[in-house]
Amino acid sequence: MKYFRNIILPILAATLWISISEFVRNEFIVKSFWTNHYIGLGLTFPSEPVNGAVWGIWSLMFAIAIFIISKKFTLFQTALLSWFVGFVLMWFVLGNLGVLPYGLLVYAIPLSILEAFVASWIIKKLS
Repeated sequence: MKYFRNIILPILAATLWISISEFVRNEFIVKSFWTNHYIGLGLTFPSEPVNGAVWGIWSLMFAIAIFIISKKFTLFQTALLSWFVGFVLMWFVLGNLGVLPYGLLVYAIPLSILEAFVASWIIKKLS
């Protein structure tokens, strides 16, 4: 029971928060940036259910990474390092591939910092 309460529950709670945050941000706030950018590239923005499932797995993996990082660092350090690993590196790769609509970063940067901070806080609080 202690294993569930101190490890599984914090990871699952953070995964839920990350999933909700990602869904709201990408479906309601920045989706038009993605779809318009992909149209400009002559592509269709991938939004099939399988893509949502992959983002769910990404959310779980991000929560696990935050949990591991949180064992060695303070809340602020955990949030900052997690944000860098989870988002900055992803945006760097997407930008390199030419599929990142840079205009969305105005919204994505502060919202992703909030996402990483709250997920880090959840994990610190529950573990």
